[in-house]
Amino acid sequence: MQAIIFAVVAGLCWGIGEVCAKAVLHTHKVGPFFAVALRTTLALPIIWGAYLVARKLAPQGAGKGLALSGEDALTIKQWALLLGGSGVVAGAFAMIAFYISISMGEVSKMKPIAFTIAPATAVILGTMFLGEALTVRKVVGVLIVLAGVLVIATSSNATATT
Repeated sequence: MQAIIFAVVAGLCWGIGEVCAKAVLHTHKVGPFFAVALRTTLALPIIWGAYLVARKLAPQGAGKGLALSGEDALTIKQWALLLGGSGVVAGAFAMIAFYISISMGEVSKMKPIAFTIAPATAVILGTMFLGEALTVRKVVGVLIVLAGVLVIATSSNATATT
């Protein structure tokens, strides 16, 4: 249950953050690269502070640090996955691409597209590379969400009348 609560909080924070970013990007006073750079610059000290607090409160869990030697030390492959996959691909390329997308399109369309492709990709790659179960429920759930995003992404920009 805690994992779900944290996922909901993350989704709410991202939703709020992207609407705020789009509101500023829409002014064309800053571009997406500056917005991503500023976001990352501000986030880093907060993330490091949270890590240091977690390290004191839960040294074996969320606050676990990096072992430099022994069986807990990362392998070359693990470093490549952490730095390349998480840091470069997700942390940099994805944020840059997403901020470019919201600078050019509606956040109410771009966010659902990006955040539906992400879980669909995670389900597929988790099955292929991490040995996670591919259940009928997961497939049906991903297909329903993809269908919903397809409806959002192909909707017209006309304002609804009530």
